[in-house]
Amino acid sequence: MSSAEVVLGFLEDAEPWRLRSPQFPSKVGGKPAWLSRRGLPSLPELECEICRLPMVFLLQVYAPISGQDRSFHRTLFFFCCKTPECYTRNESRCMKVFRNQLPRRNEFYPYDPPPEDEPPCDAEEGQSVLPVSGVKLCWVCGCPGNKACARCHTVTYCGKHHQTLHWKQSHKKECGSQGFPVTPSLLLFPETELVTEPEEEEEKDVKEAEGEQEVEDGGGISTQRSVDCPSLAESLAESDLEEMAMHETEDSKVFQRFKKKIAPEPHQVIRYSRGGSPLWVSSQHVPSDEDIPSCICGAKRTFEFQVMPQLLNNLSVDSTGASIDWGTVAVYTCSASCERSDQYCPEVIWKQDFSSEQHTQTEQR
Repeated sequence: MSSAEVVLGFLEDAEPWRLRSPQFPSKVGGKPAWLSRRGLPSLPELECEICRLPMVFLLQVYAPISGQDRSFHRTLFFFCCKTPECYTRNESRCMKVFRNQLPRRNEFYPYDPPPEDEPPCDAEEGQSVLPVSGVKLCWVCGCPGNKACARCHTVTYCGKHHQTLHWKQSHKKECGSQGFPVTPSLLLFPETELVTEPEEEEEKDVKEAEGEQEVEDGGGISTQRSVDCPSLAESLAESDLEEMAMHETEDSKVFQRFKKKIAPEPHQVIRYSRGGSPLWVSSQHVPSDEDIPSCICGAKRTFEFQVMPQLLNNLSVDSTGASIDWGTVAVYTCSASCERSDQYCPEVIWKQDFSSEQHTQTEQR
């Protein structure tokens, strides 16, 4: 698994129509560019499981599977809560990811891809209804929303919370005016394209760095027992100290490997490696095979991609400790990429935070 190719994701500015079109769908921020226009996630599915407020679209990754026709078009949609209090240590219930896929021949997109230098007809700004299916979308977040403004009936919302936000932000002034609202939603994350390139492997350097780190960490800690016979209390204290020292050493090794690995490309915001292994930031809270539930189809879920802490720099969030935060977020998906009739299938997220010592070192992000 660990030998699987790793593809890195970087942020890049792009034409607005490219970011809105599901035919060029890898991006961060803005509103989701839904792949299938049917079977969208329900409103309860898009709620944070902690505060029960609607989550906000964070990113989507276009990840078709070569040689599998049912996954000719395949996108993973990532949502997260914007309530800082929900981001307690290693808590994943404030995030959700959905998988959606279509065969090459489908009712929504042409068999052959359109030219990349011209916008498709369904990439209109301020889109409130999905073509073909007629699904209405929330003006604030771009998720399914049938609750219309009772006054103008021009815009719809996913619920009262986003309707209230929009009313206070701008709709109180715009309601009743001709045309669709033009004031952008302040709830959304900044919108940028997500471009990818293969990671250049430097395995030899990583192994050498780990070896050097082991020597450095081991050299500074003495676990030799006293020649004198210690009391029971002293023995327990020394035993606890040894365990703590070993844990700190292992945690430091993992973190140093993380820093070494990303150093050549410090601006990476995504690491994609379907069937590979995540690059953890800590030795703590690493999932076992039993921690990742199998898909409802019976297939095992495997790692597909992870969100890096560098992305937080581009999200216009508050300082560390007073905003959304993570060390890294790993996404596990159905290894068979099973078909469920155009539905958006929930997959599994594993959020890992920095240790207290690491968090201090990364506050300068």
